[in-house]
Amino acid sequence: MTPAPSQSSTARGDAIVVAIDGPSGSGKSTVSKALAQRLGWQLLDTGSVYRALTWFALDRGIDLADPAAVIDAVPAFLSVWRLSLSPEERWVRVGETDVTERIRATEISAEVSKVAGIQPVRDAVNQRFRDILAAASAEGIIAEGRDITTVVAPDAPVRILLTADEQVRIARRLAEKTGEDPNTVAATVSARDAKDSRVANFTAAAEGVVVLDSTDLGLEATIDAAIDVIESRSAQ
Repeated sequence: MTPAPSQSSTARGDAIVVAIDGPSGSGKSTVSKALAQRLGWQLLDTGSVYRALTWFALDRGIDLADPAAVIDAVPAFLSVWRLSLSPEERWVRVGETDVTERIRATEISAEVSKVAGIQPVRDAVNQRFRDILAAASAEGIIAEGRDITTVVAPDAPVRILLTADEQVRIARRLAEKTGEDPNTVAATVSARDAKDSRVANFTAAAEGVVVLDSTDLGLEATIDAAIDVIESRSAQ
């Protein structure tokens, strides 16, 4: 569970942090979860917070086109936002409401960039992420999402940019969203990348970040490749 709103948790500071970034549909969430399960580590799904904040704002009738209104909502949101750090038990809650499935809807995907593109929102959320990483209670923690390799954890011992060709990424997203309109899902992937690239660089690896292209790799092969990176970097 995330630290309390007061952020008074005592930081361990000795957990191995593996930061994974990449474009929509690159497999960040699936690969990160599998890595955490295989290693017995914790998992921080950073993308879920922006999705949950988008849901929170829409649920309260906040105009996402009004940055000031969204910024004003952040403290109240962070005081009630919780998520599991266990890869075996994934849930996201806003107060007493379980939004785990709701925030993955295409409607949220289509709107989340409006929230994630507001810099003061990112600043507040990124600080919460740093607090969570510092308080990690396992041997290691996998953190995946925008800004992770460059802003949130630029000093992490292992940083990976997971990528794949756009058509492959769209196909993967369609496989996750069976029953939804293919054109809408494809457009959402492309639009999300275009919008998010204005505030986060996830197409080019920063210095020290390992690029892992999964275009021609299956899930197991991608996981194995990531494990190799983690083992080699952790040993340095």
